[in-house]
Amino acid sequence: MYGSFASHVSLGQSLSSPDDLFGTFFKDVQMAVIFPDSKTFADSVPISDPALIIEKYFHEKYQPDFDLKQFVKSHFEIPLETKAEFEPQGNVPTAEEYIRQLWPFLTRRPENQVRGGSLLPLPEPYVVPGGRFREIYYWDSYFTMLGLKECGRVDLIENMIRNFAYLIDQFGHVPTGNRTYYLSRSQPPFFSMMVRLFSEMEGTKVLVKYLPQMQQEYNYWMEGFDRLTEDAPAHRRVVRLAEGTYLNRYWDDKPLPRPESYHEDVELAQEAQEKYGTPPEVLYRHIRAAAESGWDFSSRWYAEGKDFASTHTTDILPVDLNCLLYHLEYTLAETYQLSEQYDLFHHYEKKASDRSEAIQKYFWDPARNYFMDYDFVVRKPTHHFTLAGTFPLFFRLAKPRQARFVNAYLRLNFMRSGGLMTTLTHTGQQWDLPNGWAPLQWIAYKGLRNYHFARSAYRLRTNWLSLIEKEFKHTGKIMEKYNVANTYLEATGGEYEVQEGFGWTNGVYLRMKRHT
Repeated sequence: MYGSFASHVSLGQSLSSPDDLFGTFFKDVQMAVIFPDSKTFADSVPISDPALIIEKYFHEKYQPDFDLKQFVKSHFEIPLETKAEFEPQGNVPTAEEYIRQLWPFLTRRPENQVRGGSLLPLPEPYVVPGGRFREIYYWDSYFTMLGLKECGRVDLIENMIRNFAYLIDQFGHVPTGNRTYYLSRSQPPFFSMMVRLFSEMEGTKVLVKYLPQMQQEYNYWMEGFDRLTEDAPAHRRVVRLAEGTYLNRYWDDKPLPRPESYHEDVELAQEAQEKYGTPPEVLYRHIRAAAESGWDFSSRWYAEGKDFASTHTTDILPVDLNCLLYHLEYTLAETYQLSEQYDLFHHYEKKASDRSEAIQKYFWDPARNYFMDYDFVVRKPTHHFTLAGTFPLFFRLAKPRQARFVNAYLRLNFMRSGGLMTTLTHTGQQWDLPNGWAPLQWIAYKGLRNYHFARSAYRLRTNWLSLIEKEFKHTGKIMEKYNVANTYLEATGGEYEVQEGFGWTNGVYLRMKRHT
């Protein structure tokens, strides 16, 4: 599909994550916290041969006047944030016009691989979120595409889908983003949603064209399911439950600190070991799995109240992930039918039906009347109410009675003057109260519309759009996340400052603005 580009990249690039490539030197830099954001060094590009830099480091580090920060600045090209500081054309624009003018600023052209750099080049142009996020991100891109569609940028939508297909062809899955240090994990699997969105513009031939990549992504999430037993019920991202039911969880193949958040992970692992006796490699896996979820971080993954050190993501079957995989199975079935491969059509139709039944059985909590995540280790629902519980409404998997309960719970507990809060727990984490995020506003809004809760949907739409417009009028910026509980305060929490740009907020704003 990608001709000489794929050949050039596969032969010319190193796929080593920077922590593997630079070893002890990388660890020393990250633990010294010479940059406010750990991602900065993970994204830095060596000016000369990495082996020579390492050799020079070990030769100079014991000199009495050695300055580690100056050494790094002398031997690496340090990236800058993608600030949305550009001059709009004409008079002061509305938020909608600002976003339309911003797309080119956030668009990146194909680049060549730099030896020792962490960026994975892509064959087609793509949109980055903005701020510290200088690369394409998987689940962000679906929501960005919603806005690109409103702007008539079918070309960019197609280019980004081609990039994700390329990543699947090269690596067997879509990494979190096009960085070497993201290769060990994915993100919420929205590829089939992207293909479906594109097919709405270009017809069902799009489904058939990307069938091989959708199938490969499904294989990635289900890898090892046929080897699971009662005694060994989990392998990577798939879990076997009673009566041969298979559901999925988030995972990461490396039980190590994340290169882009190295010292933060080391310090948290030390705390978890002291408090709970959790081995560091176990905590690293849980943290990386939470990063794969896109909800990094949230009380949703905690075992103990508000304690970040109790994160146990890999014990949890997330309701949103399994709804997305239902959509992938359903789309595979439809596409195999279009391709006249009827045995595979019936196979995936059955898979989708089985998962739909399992979502009812394991994620609907009749005691709480809400869709909850499921802890398969203790065999019961988790105790955290989150907006992930709206995904069954988005995918029309909820029964009418269930949808009524979810609607009532959203109105009474999640809805605030700026939109819907992500959870009902305040921990200081960014995917918790009081923050609201564009993708979850859209999922909830569409879910409510699917079940004809027009008043709730209208209130959500009005509150969210009003908040974005108020903040834009005040700051001239579109932000990554917002404080929906107190619209006079900024969003808080997370491992970095609030980022501006911002891809998925732009996309959801434009789509929701026109979706009445």
